[in-house]
Amino acid sequence: MEHDNIAVGLDIGTTKIVAMIGKKNDYGKMEILGIGKSKSLGVHRGVVNNITQTIKSIQQAVQDAETSSGMKIGEVVVGIAGQHIRSLQHSDYITRSNSDEVIDEDDIERLCNQVHKLVMLPGEEIIHVLPQDYKVDGQAEVKEPIGMYGGRLEANFHVVVGQVSSIRNIGRCVKSAGLELSGITLEPLASANAVLSQEEKEAGVALIDIGGGTTDLAIFKDGIIRHTAVIPFGGNVITEDIKEGCSIIEKQAELLKIKFGSAWPGENKDNEIVSIPGLRGREPKEITLKNLSKIIHARVVEIIEQVYLEIKNYGHEEQKKKLIAGIVLTGGGAQLKHLKQLVEYISGMDTRIGYPNEHLAGDSDSETTSPMYATAVGLVLSSLNKREPGKGIKAIVESEMNSENGSVQTAVQDEDEADHRAPKDRKRFFDKWAEKFKEFLDNAE
Repeated sequence: MEHDNIAVGLDIGTTKIVAMIGKKNDYGKMEILGIGKSKSLGVHRGVVNNITQTIKSIQQAVQDAETSSGMKIGEVVVGIAGQHIRSLQHSDYITRSNSDEVIDEDDIERLCNQVHKLVMLPGEEIIHVLPQDYKVDGQAEVKEPIGMYGGRLEANFHVVVGQVSSIRNIGRCVKSAGLELSGITLEPLASANAVLSQEEKEAGVALIDIGGGTTDLAIFKDGIIRHTAVIPFGGNVITEDIKEGCSIIEKQAELLKIKFGSAWPGENKDNEIVSIPGLRGREPKEITLKNLSKIIHARVVEIIEQVYLEIKNYGHEEQKKKLIAGIVLTGGGAQLKHLKQLVEYISGMDTRIGYPNEHLAGDSDSETTSPMYATAVGLVLSSLNKREPGKGIKAIVESEMNSENGSVQTAVQDEDEADHRAPKDRKRFFDKWAEKFKEFLDNAE
């Protein structure tokens, strides 16, 4: 595989695992070269709970992607989500030794590295450090400090934190499946890459990614990520409720949800009935669509209210933080009928369904532009964008497994070395991270 313009995203979800191979075409759009999908059997609410099953599922998805593309997959960028993810706001600063020189990328990188040294709760490590806005010598609201003069560089950061063990388990599964891990990205950020336009990010938008095991939230304003959250409920709990409420098996409950499910009970008439085959010669079971919608509605309202509480915690009702572009729904759960109308009713905000065709080449088939592939498309895009010249510091600072103490640290040389590193060496930043991570996994065996 040509590493410069081809990337592979691996979305390890609760219900499905997707491997997607993509490349940038001449017009800067992404072409999907191959896709593989398998049932996810070892993941619960975004967290690996059965290593062997997860490895098998990854291998199956990768094999399908290789068959459909005619390529061999060597390294992948993986999405991380799950109930262990949390985020916090943090401010930090550095004092520059020579204020007569302009601020460059290395200064910003040094400042980001400093945030990675924050002491977290036991078992937690920093996954992403995302700068919000900067101050240069007390001058506030600086969006881009590069090229400015100043002795003191400050920034507000959005810091995403996760459990070390969960990150390690994902790394172990990927490596045991015979793949190299080239990067880890938070799944709501990947989905945002795929379905949001730059205008929406500027105006202010909340992305809600409804997956099988979790619902992920990412809020953007002024083109910058402002808030992230992972709610440990998704499409699976809706299926579970249907299974319990209608006394049917899970497979039938899932089919009912997809074919006849609606988030709005008023839509169905009382005489609309669906008949479900009985088990082993038993009588068929009759279920009214109105009852089915009531079950779905109750759980969806609970999920949306939890997400809306996070949006309110961000402070979207303040004039400065107003989300003009409203809400974008994506993920497999976004395909539920009348969900858009229900979200608008609960939140009072404009809502649309997000399809990952914003950055895809025009000839992509309709299946890959489904909301359920938003995360996989976003992972490939983020990997391709990191390889573009000039994207070095703006790309998210990824985490690295340190083989000496098992903790996750930034993949950056120490400050002295970082100060003298030329921008053309940025690619080594990720190469070094991948090598260190591989070494860590080898030692852990």
